[in-house]
Amino acid sequence: MARWLVKQEPETYSFANLVRDGETAWDGVKNPVAAKHLRAMRVGDEVFFYHTGKEKSVIGVAVVSKAADGEEPARLKAMRPLSTPVTLASIKADERFAAWELVRISRLSVMPVPDDVWVSVLALGP
Repeated sequence: MARWLVKQEPETYSFANLVRDGETAWDGVKNPVAAKHLRAMRVGDEVFFYHTGKEKSVIGVAVVSKAADGEEPARLKAMRPLSTPVTLASIKADERFAAWELVRISRLSVMPVPDDVWVSVLALGP
């Protein structure tokens, strides 16, 4: 199982929207590297939902409910919000995250999350 982070402007589609909808197609990714990551997602992979814009925080956890297939986008299902959002500022201040794409390549909207990073983020916002 792989783990991922997806970014979205909360004004466009927030984690609360995903919770309300239960599940959604994840499309509209234009960056080729982010699109490659999206196509690599498999059913059961866990996903951090990150709010961009003013919030800049990991907000919740979702799961891939359907892998991308040709023209069909991947689908994400809401799992749970984090009890405390994990801010980008706290991530950047912690050297455990220095090599993570969220810190190094800030414009990337879909990225892998190494297992140790996943555990560390969850420890900050269980």
